[in-house]
Amino acid sequence: MAKKQKTFRPKARVPRGFRDRLGAEIVAEREMLARISAVYESHGFDPLETPAFEFTDALGKFLPDVDRPNQGVFSIQDDDQQWMSLRYDLTAPLARYVAENYDGLPKPFRRYQVGPVWRNEKPGPGRFRQFTQCDADTVGAPAPYADAEMCAMFCDVIEAAGIQKGDYFVRISNRKIVDGLFEKIGLDGDESAEMRMTVMRSMDKFDRLGDQGVSLLLGKGRKDDSGDFTDGANLDPANIEAVLSFLNSGQADDPLGAIAQILGDTKSGEAGLDELTGIKNAIPDFDSRSIIFDCSVIRGLEYYTGPVFEAELTSTIEDAKGRPVQIGSVGGGGRYDGLVKRFKGVEVPAVGFSVGVSRLLAALELQQGAKANPAGPVIVLALEKDQMASYQTMAAELRIAGIRSEVYLGGSNFAKQLKYADKRTAPVAIIQGEDERQKNEITIKDLVLGSELSKKIEDNTEWREEQPAQFSVPRANLVEAVKSTLARRR
Repeated sequence: MAKKQKTFRPKARVPRGFRDRLGAEIVAEREMLARISAVYESHGFDPLETPAFEFTDALGKFLPDVDRPNQGVFSIQDDDQQWMSLRYDLTAPLARYVAENYDGLPKPFRRYQVGPVWRNEKPGPGRFRQFTQCDADTVGAPAPYADAEMCAMFCDVIEAAGIQKGDYFVRISNRKIVDGLFEKIGLDGDESAEMRMTVMRSMDKFDRLGDQGVSLLLGKGRKDDSGDFTDGANLDPANIEAVLSFLNSGQADDPLGAIAQILGDTKSGEAGLDELTGIKNAIPDFDSRSIIFDCSVIRGLEYYTGPVFEAELTSTIEDAKGRPVQIGSVGGGGRYDGLVKRFKGVEVPAVGFSVGVSRLLAALELQQGAKANPAGPVIVLALEKDQMASYQTMAAELRIAGIRSEVYLGGSNFAKQLKYADKRTAPVAIIQGEDERQKNEITIKDLVLGSELSKKIEDNTEWREEQPAQFSVPRANLVEAVKSTLARRR
C-alpha cells in the first residue's frame, strides 16, 4: 500500500523584525498623520508619492559592491539584471525624483511625503525593519530662510501631533560651526579626517555622559560601568576645554555670542554663525517658540552641510508603573546640499526634516494613557434570511446619516451575532425579528450601557424585567434613535 503523502502546511508566522497592527494604534497613527499633513499643506507643501522600490544605485548610501547588495537594504534583481531595493528612507527617492524631473519642477520645490520605509538591519525591542516616515523638504532654496521656515514648521508639526508647547525643544546647530571648531583646534585638514570622526562620536555622547565622560573620551579614554574601555582622541587639555565650552554654549544667555567667542574668526565658524543668526531673525516669534541653539546636536553631521535640527521631548514621561521613560528625539533634519548632485553633477540646495512617527505615538500614549479600542460599527442583526434586503436598507440609511454600520453576514444565530458585535466593540445593535417587523418597529440595544449595567445588576429577574439598555422605536425612527444612543457615549 502506497504511503500517503503528507500535505505541506506553511507555518503562520511574521518575518523577524516585522509586525501586524490592528485597531487603535492604526487609528491613532492615521489621525496624527492627518494633523501633521494638514500643517504641511497649510505651508504650501504638496504631497508626493514615490515607489517602494528604487534602483539600488540611486539610493546612494548603499551601492551594490558585492554579488547581492543587501547591506542595510532589501534588494531583488529584476528580469533585466538590474538591482532594485526597497527604499531605506524618503529622502533618496526625493533626490532621484527632483533630478529626473528637474527642468519641469518649480524651484524651490516643496513636497511632503508619508509612507513606509524598510531597513535590513538587526531588529530589537521597538526597532522594526519596516516603519513609517513623515518628511517635508524644500529643494532649490539656499540657507537660511528655508531653514528658518523648516524650524518653525517643525514646531507646528510637533504641537499638531499632540505635544504641548514647553514639553519639547527643537534644538538647532550647524555643520559649519563644528567645522569652525575643528579649525580652531587644528583638526581641519584631510589628514585629520579619522580624528574628527572620533571627536564627533565623543561629542555625540554629551547628553548622556556630560562634561566628565566626554572629557575622558576626548583625552586618554574612558572605562564604562561594565568595565569596557574606549580609547580616547588624545586631545591636549586646551583643546578638550575648547570642545567642552563649545558643547555648553547653549546654556549661555547669548548662545550665538558664546559660540562666536569660542570660534574666533574661523572661516567656517563665521559662515555657520551667519546662517544661525539668519534663522533667528527670519522667525518673527522666535523668542516665544520652543527653539534653542545647542551645539551638542552632532548626530548625522557627516551627512548634513549646514544647519541641523532635532526635536526632543523635555517633559518627564512615566510608564504605567510610574517609571520614567526616556523617549529622546522625535524627529530631526537639516540642510543637505549635496544629495541631488549625485544625479545632476551640480549642487542643488535642499533642507528638510523627518518626524519620528512611532516615537511620537509612544510619547502620546504614555502621556495620555493607552487608548481603548475604537468603537466598532453599529451592527444590524440578520435574524431572518428572507429579510436581508430590509437589513441592508437599514444599514444604508445609517451610513447616509454618517453612522458607520454593517449587516451581520455570518448566519442567523442570535447569540453568535451578539458575540460578534461584542468582539467588534459595536456600540449599538439593531434588532428586527418577526415580532418587531409585524409591529413595524425595531429594537435598539445599547451594548456599551448594557455592558456597564451587567457589572452592577446581580439579580437576573431584575435584569430581564427592566432591560434598561434595550428599547423599541418605530422603524421610521431608526436613524434618530441610533444617533441619540450614540450621543450618550460621547
